[in-house]
Amino acid sequence: MASETYDKLMNDLKGAMKARDMVAVNAIRGVIAKAKDLTVNAGKEMTDDAVLAVLAKGAKQREESIAQFEQAGRADLAANEKAELELLRKYLPRQLSEDEVAAVVKQAVAELGATSKKDMGRVMKDVMVRVKGQADGKLVSKLVGAALP
Repeated sequence: MASETYDKLMNDLKGAMKARDMVAVNAIRGVIAKAKDLTVNAGKEMTDDAVLAVLAKGAKQREESIAQFEQAGRADLAANEKAELELLRKYLPRQLSEDEVAAVVKQAVAELGATSKKDMGRVMKDVMVRVKGQADGKLVSKLVGAALP
C-alpha cells in the first residue's frame, strides 16, 4: 500500500477500537472499505489521492445528512453525523478560503486567456487541478462564473 493516509487511518482504527470509540470505528471502517473497493478491489494501487477522494466524498455526504436531520428535527442523528464529520476533516487538507480560491480563479482566467462563459469548462478544469481537495466544486463554479463575463 502506497498511501500514508491509508496507513494513518489503519493506525487510528486500532486506537479507536482499543478506546471503544464506536463513532470513530464506524467512520474509519467505512472510509477504509470504500477506499479498498475503489482501488484494491478494482485492481488499482491504493494512493493518497484515492483515499482523500473517499474522505472528501464522505465529508460532503455527512454535511448533507446533517442539514437533512436538522431540518427533520432529529438532533440525535445530526450529532452523530457531526462527530463523524469532525473525525473525517482531520484527514483532509486545509480548505482554502473564498478569497484564496478567487485568487486562483483570477490567475487561471488570465493564464488561459478566458474571455467568456464559453471558456468556463477549461477554467474549471484548470482551477480544480490547482485546488485539488482544498476547495468545494460548487464554490469554484460560482467564482469562475462570476469571473467570466
